[in-house]
Amino acid sequence: MNLFTYERASDASGAIDLARGNAAARYLGGGTNLVDLMRETVERPDMLVDVTGLPGGIEPRADGGLLIGAAATNTALAADPHVRTHYPLLARSILAGASAQIRNMATVGGNILQRTRCRYFYDTAAACNKRQPGSGCDARDGFNRYHAILGASPSCVATHPSDMCVALAALDAMVQLDGPGGARRLPLLDLHRLPGDRPDVETELKPGELITAVEIPPLPIARRSTYRKVRDRASYAFALVSVAAALDVDDGGMVREVRLALGGVAHKPWRASAAEAALKGRPATAESFRAAAEAELAAAAGLRDNAFKIELAKRTIVAVLTDLKGEDA
Repeated sequence: MNLFTYERASDASGAIDLARGNAAARYLGGGTNLVDLMRETVERPDMLVDVTGLPGGIEPRADGGLLIGAAATNTALAADPHVRTHYPLLARSILAGASAQIRNMATVGGNILQRTRCRYFYDTAAACNKRQPGSGCDARDGFNRYHAILGASPSCVATHPSDMCVALAALDAMVQLDGPGGARRLPLLDLHRLPGDRPDVETELKPGELITAVEIPPLPIARRSTYRKVRDRASYAFALVSVAAALDVDDGGMVREVRLALGGVAHKPWRASAAEAALKGRPATAESFRAAAEAELAAAAGLRDNAFKIELAKRTIVAVLTDLKGEDA
């Protein structure tokens, strides 16, 4: 591990001032991802700015939405009564994501910005355009069971590892940012980038910017929602495919509103907009659910080891929507 300095900030402006002008500085939350990357020498910061002292409250808003401080732990968010009642898919996604010990440490801001768990990204002897631009991508012809089937590029087929972000994508969450250029808001769906020819540029964050909070709008449909994660073992494994979904069916059995997002399939949390469009105003039947899944996965492309994920994603979408319809009944 390389030498670095450690500073602790008491507020966002202090953290930004400490990191200002230093491209090798990193903000440190729970450290459940960053410290791992430092051990593997994938990340080599010369300064860590501890931001766990920033606000971590979970506050229902007057309009029915929710404001989550970036320093809130995953445990606190998953256990919050308002979240469990009004946004159950969010609580379930976090509980599916990691062990209790990791949830106790991990912060909301850090979870959003965690980096891929691709084995070639972690292996400094492997070719990885994300770690070293222009070096190639060993995953394309290597072991790629966990890799992307949507939005990938010749440069990178890695997937985003967060479960929580999949739920936030389905909920139209907004991310509050602060940095040297001032405060701004950005939809979570626009925060992460697809790889293109620059997979090393993973987000739309500007230099020195810091996530300070996450906003979730009031969404009555989210009270009837869920998150399902399909993985190789029952616990503490990254998703092969995951689905965050909310469904509202009218008295005539037609889909009034639907929210769908997928995990384990792309370089960023994937909002299933084509499936949503295909379902609205359609009968809430297995046939409609399958047609919507087909529409969403029409552009999917598999590699040697992960082509099975295309059908798996379709079946998981159908299963989750069928379960939610049953709750509507």
